Amino acid sequence: MARSFPLILAGRFLQGVGVAGPRTITLALVRDKFEGREMARVMSLIMGVFILVPIVAPALGQMVLAVLGWRAIFGVDLAMGLFAFVWFAARQDETLPVTRRMPFSLRRSAAAAREVLTNRRSIGYTVASGYVFGAFLGYLTSAQQILQQQYALGTQFPLYFALLAVAIGGASFLNAHLVVRYGMRALTTWSLRGICAVSIGFTAIAVIADGHPPLWMLMTYFMVSFFGIGLLFGNLNALAMQPLGHIAGTGAAIVGATSMLISLALGTWIGQSYNGTVLPLVVGFAVLSACSIVAAWWAELVPPGHESVSVQRNDIETTRLG
Repeated sequence: MARSFPLILAGRFLQGVGVAGPRTITLALVRDKFEGREMARVMSLIMGVFILVPIVAPALGQMVLAVLGWRAIFGVDLAMGLFAFVWFAARQDETLPVTRRMPFSLRRSAAAAREVLTNRRSIGYTVASGYVFGAFLGYLTSAQQILQQQYALGTQFPLYFALLAVAIGGASFLNAHLVVRYGMRALTTWSLRGICAVSIGFTAIAVIADGHPPLWMLMTYFMVSFFGIGLLFGNLNALAMQPLGHIAGTGAAIVGATSMLISLALGTWIGQSYNGTVLPLVVGFAVLSACSIVAAWWAELVPPGHESVSVQRNDIETTRLG
């Protein structure tokens, strides 16, 4: 129906408002049903799909564009939205028991939001997630310039793009098994340290190569880093939501919005810093992974007088796993 560009932008704004619902509710649904390592396992499967979709979507959109024209893209959006609506209505039961429901009020919502924002673990891991996803968005905004233009891959670009997607998706699905055995915090710690270490090392290589290292070396670095990122997404979201089971809806909204705003700002900054070399992206990975390490460390700092609570929570989680 749009006959002007501003009207298209207005429609896209409404689409963004709509998409925010499923993005938030998905986290709340999972938190209602699971907690601890089991939640991290389920979130890994979900985040595996969540990460793969933005990578596969441009190719699908290009196919629709080439065959049916740009207006058909919005028709596909409508069809997919209707399908998801019918599927969700028919298949998904309510996860929040009647006994746990609370009447809506601005005062109650404000109190819940204040509780989320003052929870050290939730905010710390939310910020850590924002840093990690910011580095990934920096790659998404720079990938075409780096691979298609700087390395002149041309029509081969989608193949390399998809290859890197396999590393992230494979790691997310693998994490669903690893987290049950090793735990969320251990996998998060070692993944962040690994990404930071290889990024610092590759920064030195990129500097020596004047910002244009061999393609095989760049792809190896990306594969290793993205494997670590694939391990992180489910664990960081689960760790951020772990203390918020009683206010999962509000918690999911704030965790999702905060991490997304951080990642969009940082990812856009990395993308706009592209200077014809891989250095802005690689340095961005090194800096943001280091910042994420600090945020995760801060999240685990227990305020004085709360040590017993922390021990009790760990005992509860261990008992449930046992």
